[in-house]
Amino acid sequence: MSYITQQFSLQGKIALVTGGARGIGAMIAQGLILAGAKVYITSRKPEDLDQKVSEFSQHGECIGIVADVASMEGIETLAAKISEQETQLDILINNAGKTWGAPLESFPEKAWDDVMTINTKAPFMLVQKLLPLLRQSGSSDKPSHIINIGSIAGITKDSLSAYSYGTSKAAIHHLTGVLAKDLVKSNINVNAIAPGSFPSKMTAGIMKTDAAKQAVLSTIPMGRMGEPEDIANLAIFLCSSSYMTGTIIPIDGGALL
Repeated sequence: MSYITQQFSLQGKIALVTGGARGIGAMIAQGLILAGAKVYITSRKPEDLDQKVSEFSQHGECIGIVADVASMEGIETLAAKISEQETQLDILINNAGKTWGAPLESFPEKAWDDVMTINTKAPFMLVQKLLPLLRQSGSSDKPSHIINIGSIAGITKDSLSAYSYGTSKAAIHHLTGVLAKDLVKSNINVNAIAPGSFPSKMTAGIMKTDAAKQAVLSTIPMGRMGEPEDIANLAIFLCSSSYMTGTIIPIDGGALL
């Protein structure tokens, strides 16, 4: 095994990726599997889960869990299922997310409650419920890793009429730092990835026409959307680092410039 392969290998690691059956979650889950990790992925939809588990299992060990992190019951059930099967957890990727777009004048209260619950509250509560497994895994030289998936929408002030989404992502960026400071003595590193435009159900909603797609691409200096290996490689790097915690890393092709 070469030095580079050894440094970034996740062989023997156990990971959980919420919302790992599609979009950015699936991109990261596949990358972790290819790097050697045993990966649990969740989805609310059994059919999506079965399809991805079948696909990912060709490259390594992948286990699907039907779960909805929009409720405490769903979070507690997910944590219990992981705890039944594993005595430790090396990597937690809080990826499951939701967006909602509407004009300012008609933006509904439900859009705040649903989006803030899934994008901000759920990651916190899942960390809380999985702390025993994360603490069991981490050591001073090989810490456990929590990666929260934020967004450049939590940094820029361009709302695109998704008022609660950008706010929720700014909140998860802040929570990342708070948790990093609290958990560093438990040998748990906490970082966030802030993606720009990647192919997903969310971005498909604002790129329904060629003109809309070109409008989005015109805001990205690199002139393209992110590709699966772009974000997977960043996640693998973070999961391999012992000295990074509390960081929010944009990956956006230069869009924030």
